[in-house]
Amino acid sequence: MKRRVANCPACGGHVEFQLSTALVTVCEFCRSVVARADKSVEDHGKVADLVETGSRLSRGDSGTFEKKHFDVVGRVQYQHPAGGVWDEWYLQFPSDRVKWLAEAQGKLYMTVEKKLNPETPLPRFDGLNVGASVALPGGKSLVVTEKGIATTRSAEGDIPWDFRPNAEHRFVDLVGDSGEFATIEYGTESPRFFLGREIFLKELGVPQSDDNASFVTSANTAALQLNCPHCAGALALTVPDQTQRICCPNCHSLLDCQQGKLEYLETLKMKAGEKILLPLGAVGKLFGNEYTVIGFMERFAVYLGKKYPWAEYLLYGPEVGFRWLVCNKGHWSFVEPVTTSASPENTAISLNGVHYRLYDRGIAYVRYVAGEFYWRVTAGEQVETADYIAPPYMLSFERTSTLQGQELNVSRGTYLDVDTLEAAFNQQNLPRPWGIGTIQPLPSRVDVWLICGGLIAVLVVLYSILAKGPTGPEGDGQNFHFVVALVAIIAWPVAMQFVRHACEVNRWSESDYSPYAKGDSDE
Repeated sequence: MKRRVANCPACGGHVEFQLSTALVTVCEFCRSVVARADKSVEDHGKVADLVETGSRLSRGDSGTFEKKHFDVVGRVQYQHPAGGVWDEWYLQFPSDRVKWLAEAQGKLYMTVEKKLNPETPLPRFDGLNVGASVALPGGKSLVVTEKGIATTRSAEGDIPWDFRPNAEHRFVDLVGDSGEFATIEYGTESPRFFLGREIFLKELGVPQSDDNASFVTSANTAALQLNCPHCAGALALTVPDQTQRICCPNCHSLLDCQQGKLEYLETLKMKAGEKILLPLGAVGKLFGNEYTVIGFMERFAVYLGKKYPWAEYLLYGPEVGFRWLVCNKGHWSFVEPVTTSASPENTAISLNGVHYRLYDRGIAYVRYVAGEFYWRVTAGEQVETADYIAPPYMLSFERTSTLQGQELNVSRGTYLDVDTLEAAFNQQNLPRPWGIGTIQPLPSRVDVWLICGGLIAVLVVLYSILAKGPTGPEGDGQNFHFVVALVAIIAWPVAMQFVRHACEVNRWSESDYSPYAKGDSDE
């Protein structure tokens, strides 16, 4: 394949366009953006140094995706409007076909540009909001999950578009019912549409070397040690490449963190007697992955003038990224992000064969934080919420709107019993739950009736043996005792049905969407 070579107009160094369709490349000597012109090259200015994101890829890597070989030829780093940086890699396939691979918060999204019919143009950027449905040719619809304006921060290698340092990047992310992921990029010309799906690193077949395997290190890896600029107390950053905010455990100062540089923002007030049940830095294993507790957040909602608080613990797993543990009245759940095109405006949602019912809508407020977070969290921060339950699961929608953009995050919580949590994180004496948890599973009706059936079978066998004894008054006594025992055994599952129903009614007692408000029952 013929490659174009030139001299950098800024420093005179040798530059080479590896990708024939590349519009710019970054000079490795002076980090100037070199653009291809008709008969020469142009200097588009210098780019900032790349931010260390702990990426699992490197320029120059090769691999195989869907049985086709590719080379990693370039990368652009974007500054997210909420803080943080994400990578967009450019993969060169046979015939110079290019695919885009976005990497953010431990997830990978492979997309390819799709040419749409000019007669069915994409919606305007200003006309889209999170939760909106966008119809595509062929009858398929995708739902907007994020809309924002990022900034082109840095780059390396070949880039198949006219990259400009510090330029605005208006984008909209969408998802579909079948796992599709899409991005619409709004530039100075007509919008560009990219369609694909979330993938996993193993699908790329990229060998992991010491240079790009930092993400698979143990959660016990030593953290970056810093000092609080307010009190000089010691701080430890577990995920320094992604942390945007950290709260000092010594003086409770909330600090802004940009690549390890700390700036004091405010001092948060901790309630007297408030206790973090899972200590920051604790390491445990849940659902086959190892996690470190890196952050704590107290949130609350207001209903009829009363505050309802709960606690959330941010987990980081080198293999999978960020997860949460949520504690409400001693009831715990493990929370992970999910992808769905369902709308939070519905009263019922189905996901992966599970049918969820709307439990509540409201506003969640942040009251206090401790530890580190991957976004610019602030005390008083608020999001619109919609929670759907199908015990032992909860599906939660959180909608955030700022001047920089909108975002809709969807997560699924799975109920965890306290004993499992204590064993996973080697903790003791965690408070026991009280009341009926929102997604606490109830005793299985099948198990109750199986036990009941077994007891009846044993009773029948005993009666058959005893029935061969004397008749008369003593035999009548045996019959009486048999009937009493039979009634007692049958009464047990019947009573359990009433208990289950009472628990279900209690579960929904603080919900405006209770199915029992009109006397309905799903028992």
